[in-house]
Amino acid sequence: MDTSVCSRPLNCAQAWIAGIVRKGDRVVDATAGNGHDTLFLAHLVGEEGSVDVFDIQQEALTATEKRLREAGCLYRGVHFHAESYARMREFVAPGIRAAMFNLGYLPGGDKSVVTCMEDTLPALEATRDLLEPGGVLTVVCYPGHEGGDTEASCVSEWMKTLDPHEWRVAELSHWNAPGKAPFLLAGFRLR
Repeated sequence: MDTSVCSRPLNCAQAWIAGIVRKGDRVVDATAGNGHDTLFLAHLVGEEGSVDVFDIQQEALTATEKRLREAGCLYRGVHFHAESYARMREFVAPGIRAAMFNLGYLPGGDKSVVTCMEDTLPALEATRDLLEPGGVLTVVCYPGHEGGDTEASCVSEWMKTLDPHEWRVAELSHWNAPGKAPFLLAGFRLR
């Protein structure tokens, strides 16, 4: 059995998204970070698709743009937004196929700048409304940093409110991991 897919929550999120997103689709990377998810999404949608990328830190957007340029994936359909993902509705039209959230702080950046439920909840609600049937929403939660527990718990509770006739929700967590390990929540929109 290939355990690499479930070795890390992010690997699993990418595997689930790769099974759904195709060339030409529209997707969202809600948290640019260092650009790994954006590059992954750009590869999936190709030059025919679009990726809307959000981050409040210019440092993250700059690193992401550099990563895409070096990989030859800085397509005209990649749109960078130096905005909170809470404002997603202002920049993204309905009909996206996938959205990735990787909560917490920018790896290698200022650890005092973290995602928070006041922004995350409106972004999740926007994603719920923007996602097309057959699409997927993934959220990697990091309960190990200050405030991360509260945010992760709120995201979990929000996911439970999704209509079971329209959504399937899954969780990947490592119960035997030491400390407060990251975990993945995913919502698959049925209709």
